[in-house]
Amino acid sequence: MQIVFVGKVRKSENMIIEGNKKELDAMKEFHKGNRQEGLKLQEEFASEFREEYKEKDHCPCKKACRYHGNCKECVAIHRAHQEHVPNCMRPVINKKIKLLSELTEHTIAKEIEPPNEIL
Repeated sequence: MQIVFVGKVRKSENMIIEGNKKELDAMKEFHKGNRQEGLKLQEEFASEFREEYKEKDHCPCKKACRYHGNCKECVAIHRAHQEHVPNCMRPVINKKIKLLSELTEHTIAKEIEPPNEIL
């Protein structure tokens, strides 16, 4: 987390969750087989997250929902009905699908039409 000094008051900037540097570094360590260092970095991220968001909204979902910010229940609901993934996970998955779509020059885009509730 980056700290900025404003006058004599210490103010922290909002923590970045998506693409967080510490978590990216943790994953690099896991991929190298360095599980202990990966777990250490992962716990540092989780600790910083708990502190930063203990009284703030962390949910990036823009859809009005009874489960907004309650990841545990939201994910359980989506796991249970298995029709689609939570809105907050869509950018991550879409990014991966876009990479795969490059294999066919993104021609899949011509075959996909979003459902009415998305439009």
